[in-house]
Amino acid sequence: MNDLYDRLKTQKIKITEIPNWGPYLRKQWGNIFASHLSDKDKKSIYLFDTGGYLWHLFSYEKKDCLGEEKAEAAFNNQTKNNCYVFYQHSDYALFLENASMFNTDDLINEQDIDIVDKGFNWTYIQTHEAGWCGPYFSVK
Repeated sequence: MNDLYDRLKTQKIKITEIPNWGPYLRKQWGNIFASHLSDKDKKSIYLFDTGGYLWHLFSYEKKDCLGEEKAEAAFNNQTKNNCYVFYQHSDYALFLENASMFNTDDLINEQDIDIVDKGFNWTYIQTHEAGWCGPYFSVK
């Protein structure tokens, strides 16, 4: 987490730490990107369960997305003005402003990290299963 902060700091990105926002951002992410699923469907893919992951929405093919290199390219080419960065297993989060230079190279060694634009119009998730599951990129 601190490595990412340090990498982003060198790019003139304005970074605001929002230490307790993880639960709110994960819930908001689920409300928007998984809104088409019933509670039963969400439970069946372990979306919010202990040990579950938001990216299960994509690995269980419950929402269209790009994967692997296509996901990385889509994220790198996406306009990133203001975005949230948060983790699956942490309450720590960041709000980035002027993040146009932010790309996958900044995410070296990051796992189960979620990035969304301020309006939750798109999301990029880098999993701990790189090479097998993810990364994923999807739009609302």
